[in-house]
Amino acid sequence: MSFGGQTPTIIVLKEGTDQSQGRGQIVSNINACLAVQATIRSTLGPYGGDLLLVDANGKQTITNDGATVMRLLDIVHPAARILTDIARSQDAEVGDGTTSVVVIAGEILKEVKEYVEQGVSSQVIMKGLRRACTMAVNKVKEIAVNPTEKDKKKTLQKLAATAMSSKLIHRNSDFFTKMVVDAVLSLDQQDLNEKLIGIKKITGGALQDSLFVDGVAFKKTFSYAGFEQQPKSFKNPKIVCLNVELELKSEKDNAEVRIDQVSEYQAIVDAEWQIIFDKMEALHKTGAKVVLSKLPIGDLATQYFADRDIFCAGRVSSDDMERVVQATGASIQSTCSDIQSEHLGTCERFEERQIGGERFNFFEGCPEAKTCTLVLRGGAEQFIAEVERSLHDAIMIVKRAIKNQTIVAGGGACEMEISKYLHSFADKNVPHKQQAIIKAFAKALEVIPRQLCDNAGFDATDMLNRLRVEHRNGNIWAGIDFVHETVANNYERFVWEPALVKINAIQAATEAACLILGVDETIKNQESEQPQAPRRGLPPGAAQRALRGRGRGMARR
Repeated sequence: MSFGGQTPTIIVLKEGTDQSQGRGQIVSNINACLAVQATIRSTLGPYGGDLLLVDANGKQTITNDGATVMRLLDIVHPAARILTDIARSQDAEVGDGTTSVVVIAGEILKEVKEYVEQGVSSQVIMKGLRRACTMAVNKVKEIAVNPTEKDKKKTLQKLAATAMSSKLIHRNSDFFTKMVVDAVLSLDQQDLNEKLIGIKKITGGALQDSLFVDGVAFKKTFSYAGFEQQPKSFKNPKIVCLNVELELKSEKDNAEVRIDQVSEYQAIVDAEWQIIFDKMEALHKTGAKVVLSKLPIGDLATQYFADRDIFCAGRVSSDDMERVVQATGASIQSTCSDIQSEHLGTCERFEERQIGGERFNFFEGCPEAKTCTLVLRGGAEQFIAEVERSLHDAIMIVKRAIKNQTIVAGGGACEMEISKYLHSFADKNVPHKQQAIIKAFAKALEVIPRQLCDNAGFDATDMLNRLRVEHRNGNIWAGIDFVHETVANNYERFVWEPALVKINAIQAATEAACLILGVDETIKNQESEQPQAPRRGLPPGAAQRALRGRGRGMARR
């Protein structure tokens, strides 16, 4: 059919859909990522600042942990959210370097932005970046060293101290590094499940009042009448762990029973009491002195145990119960009958102690101790929460270092060495377009030492020139010395990081950059994101119902 020589307009997408594509879309995505990088880069390094983030509910968070910042920023730009994903993956895989990975990814995009604007194919750029990434990772593996220290514990403490150097607790790093290393070494060395390290936060006191408990400690659970009559201290007690409710229930809530005589109702009540008494009697006969349950232990059972000098705690959280099982050798029982001696756990000391404004139950001297507890003290809730995040990073670093023992020097030394290597390789061995891309990747890695200098108030240009000279002269561990504001051998100064941190950061940053460069079209359905405003005069809540119901009404019509 002819339309007078004109091609008819074919509408495929819904009216109002925003469709952006081409080179301008790639540049727009890069700019969004650079905006995120600009927000987070000031938190990098020992002298990085903290961010104060306030959510919609007014909750405040003060932190310089990259993964936490990226999670709380609530980024809506679809391309920039990729940076949130790489920060989260770095936190899950390694635990540290979450700020570095976002900063490097942003800098790679910044360096290749001019090539995108000049019309270089994004596929050529991505191929060059992937090649540079492979070479960089191989170089890290080549220069990484296995420390010769006989004392493995000291090596782990130095790694933990480097991880804490940029955190709020770096002034107390000697105190906390020992705590962190002891905590990780107390775990099962085959599994190294960091979730078995319990962290409890109690407001008040000084940081040095924090405790390392070689066993389990948890806050006193909800208690009924009779609890205060129970003994609060035992030596070598037997411990039984239950998933059983020891509480009388009103049968009118649970079942419908039809009766003809009062005596029948009394028989039901007596049977219910007999059932719970049989359970408690069975527990008493096991010889256990500590009874723990995930489910409630009511006032009848609490008083019963108090009369027989038994301690009980109900509504114990699953995490705490799991750690008690790991430490004491007990096994969780779902019935009170047929509990054998091998099902019971034990520990050298059990006691309830006051810490600050809270009472805590302590299980210490456990035979199976494959778990531990860190009790953190501090002045404010936000402060203790940041200490917890700092310790998490250090714990993850120590955990990874036990399995991957190779290390590199920090303070920008590793990045500068890789940058020098890539520059010289590109000059000699890459004659075509990819030479510029590999050199851009090499330049992007220099953002780490440059940003460390900027955050510390040093002259970044002067420092980088001195670092380049040192690395050209063969000093591969030359990095920034923050104490003396100069360049020094950071390996000899024990500024150590696991090689895995650098490898993971470079790989994740490169993948994120390639993913963003590969997106040249964004289709956004505006109507689904911005529903029409409801009419005025509707009662409260009716607006939401109107919006929810509108789609269904249209479908029916």
